[in-house]
Amino acid sequence: MAASHQAAAAGEGERVQPPVYAALDLGTNNCRLLVAVPTRPGQFRVVDAFSRIVRLGEGLGRTGRLAGPAMDRAAAALAICAQKLSARTVAGARLIATEACRAAANGEEFIERVKRETGLELEIVSRETEARLAVSGCGSLVDRTAEGAVLFDIGGGSTEIALLDLRGGSSRRLSNHIVAWTSLPVGVVSLAESHGGRDVGPELFEAMIEEVVERIARFPGRGRLDELVGGPAFHLLGTSGTVTTLAGVHLGLERYDRRQVDGLWLSDAEVTELVARIAGWSFEERVANPCIGSDRADLVLAGCAILEAIRRVWPARTLRVADRGLREGLLTEMMVADGVWRRPQPVRPKALA
Repeated sequence: MAASHQAAAAGEGERVQPPVYAALDLGTNNCRLLVAVPTRPGQFRVVDAFSRIVRLGEGLGRTGRLAGPAMDRAAAALAICAQKLSARTVAGARLIATEACRAAANGEEFIERVKRETGLELEIVSRETEARLAVSGCGSLVDRTAEGAVLFDIGGGSTEIALLDLRGGSSRRLSNHIVAWTSLPVGVVSLAESHGGRDVGPELFEAMIEEVVERIARFPGRGRLDELVGGPAFHLLGTSGTVTTLAGVHLGLERYDRRQVDGLWLSDAEVTELVARIAGWSFEERVANPCIGSDRADLVLAGCAILEAIRRVWPARTLRVADRGLREGLLTEMMVADGVWRRPQPVRPKALA
């Protein structure tokens, strides 16, 4: 609706339709789209969504390039996203690509192909931006009584980690509390491809964990919260398919349900038991679990290894699970920048007696 028509409708007492925002995240493993409208301050309502496993980074660790079939899969998923976006009047959109396109020698070529074939203009974001967006997207799940937290996002090709110091009191823009961050160039796809994800025995699993621990050891800011780590005012907050899968297995879900998973708290003992249980399953048993399935059966142990490395460096009594992340961060930042939650909403006047 044109602005003049909106104003006319408002003048007649009609409520102006809220603006529509879109966020797309093309990662190493997944292509995800969220379309939402702002509601109460700091919140929004999803009006459309799309998610597909495309494995864009398949083989990238060996060749340094995006493979033809992987690009075809991603382009097909992005074409669906383009159709969804073209069907709406969108007030703001941000479409990002992460580690696979960052690392690939032909990443920019693929971005140009996507623009040519779908009309979508994707932006390859930096690792720092990715870490900030993860914090923006998951910030509302940080315990308000916590003095410190480590937020992590285990992706397909990289793992973002942000240390949050909340001792000065939290603010709405949680990214202001990041005191150290890093992006490890390892994710579930790259780790599974380098070590194998199908048949993973105890020795191989431990080797995967140790590789990630060694990478974290090179992170100079890892000790910024040492005086809080392991204490009652500290917790982990994880956003990724790994932690949401663990939550689904923990709950015994027959079908994955975001409403039950997002925001779930797991104790240290529960996480330890879950990782040991899944690591003890055969590949076929992983496929058979409804929260893992064939799409993740060869990746879930790589994700568990990254999680275990994080837990060894930053032991915590509790882990909170987030089924949200970059897309929610993109939406939140766009809405804050546009001031949508500061604007009074026109209300239909009451009928005269």
